[in-house]
Amino acid sequence: MARILAHLYPHAKVFLAHKNPWELLIAVILSAQCTDAMVNKVTAKLFKKYKTLNDYVNAKPAIFEHDIRSTGFYRQKTKNVLATAKIVKVKFKGKVPRTMEELTTLPGVGRKTANIILQSAFHTVVGIPVDTHVRRLVRLLGLSNNHDPDKIEKDIMTAFPKKEWSAISYRLISYGREYCPARAHDHAKCPLKKYDL
Repeated sequence: MARILAHLYPHAKVFLAHKNPWELLIAVILSAQCTDAMVNKVTAKLFKKYKTLNDYVNAKPAIFEHDIRSTGFYRQKTKNVLATAKIVKVKFKGKVPRTMEELTTLPGVGRKTANIILQSAFHTVVGIPVDTHVRRLVRLLGLSNNHDPDKIEKDIMTAFPKKEWSAISYRLISYGREYCPARAHDHAKCPLKKYDL
């Protein structure tokens, strides 16, 4: 599976547009229950308007809600982003933290988000991001019978060697989008169909 996916998507990486760790953190928080394409559309304007960490620290919640409205759940996301900005400024001296333990103390940041930040911003691999695409595909491919993302992550970490961990999530997402979407489709054209359960 790893070889086939690597052949299909040799350059798989995070789909969210960003220029630095802070922008990536914002983008991943906004991506909850939202498509990467929509997040990239929103952040294209957002990152021009809010250029520094202090811009987020000083942001007015009502205005920020309007700025991110099309990502959905904008009230909760606004609370998470603006609270995270204040914590990063005060507790982490303006720098996005670099450990799983520290990242997961931030509002709106779970293991999936932390894994994405660690891998894509700091080239640190401690786990595998598990989103809805990955969750669906690993069950389909017989890699996990679990429903809980943390347990699914452990199952995939056992199934694949560590050198695959940083790319496997993005390769599975790319595969799901191109060959094996959640909607009805022709499984005969799926390159991994021999592994389907």
